[in-house]
Amino acid sequence: MTKKLAHWLAIIAWVGIIFYFSHQPDLKSSLPDFWDLIFRKIAHISEYAVLSFLLMKTFIHHKITRKNAAILTLIIAASYAIGDEYHQTFIAGRSGSIRDVLIDSIGIFFIAIFYKPKNIKNESLPY
Repeated sequence: MTKKLAHWLAIIAWVGIIFYFSHQPDLKSSLPDFWDLIFRKIAHISEYAVLSFLLMKTFIHHKITRKNAAILTLIIAASYAIGDEYHQTFIAGRSGSIRDVLIDSIGIFFIAIFYKPKNIKNESLPY
């Protein structure tokens, strides 16, 4: 298996994991409500940070500049977050939320802005 294919398969697998958890009717933990809310929001940030990391790594491996990789990552990951929230409107016990898209975007923006692989030379961050 080529490295490029492995990168894309990792993205597909991760998107599948996000979809699986979004498809669950109830994801409440046994924690008190406040801590359950905090835990779930940290999960939102983390799952989209991982997706963004995988996207950035893949685009850069395809020799896309870091700036363009960040732009593509922002567009694709945010679009998936929007679609994921829409998907949740069809699941019993779930609802779609613009607030959750914004929370997902924290992880997306963090990686898109700060991720800089070791193999990039002489390309300064665009921010």
